[in-house]
Amino acid sequence: MAPSLAEIEDLARLALARIPDTLRRQLIDVVIQVVDFPDDETMRQMDLRSPYDLLGMYHGINLQQKSIALVPDDLDMIFLYRRPLLDYWIESGENLSDLVRHVLIHEIGHHFGFSDADMAAIEDLGDDSGI
Repeated sequence: MAPSLAEIEDLARLALARIPDTLRRQLIDVVIQVVDFPDDETMRQMDLRSPYDLLGMYHGINLQQKSIALVPDDLDMIFLYRRPLLDYWIESGENLSDLVRHVLIHEIGHHFGFSDADMAAIEDLGDDSGI
């Protein structure tokens, strides 16, 4: 049986617990939500051909762009997309826990204002970061 939304949330919670306290404290107001697929608006914004093309997404204002004068109109959120994650997991044979952790760390990187290139460089460093 495919892991449920709750089981993917549990994997994300475990991955989040492994993040160093100095970073995790800055994630206190970030909501992490697991849903089956990206919504229609995200599909349009990202110009996706298929809902399976996106494993996760950060929605919000990253920490580098936040200011006292800027009042956010919504919560900072990280979405993990269960069905695309499961599809990738099955195709790649990668450990599901590692995959969820990888996607979550990537989206957390966007919260901190890192670009995709920055995140790729961090991922290339391996697991020495403690994350």
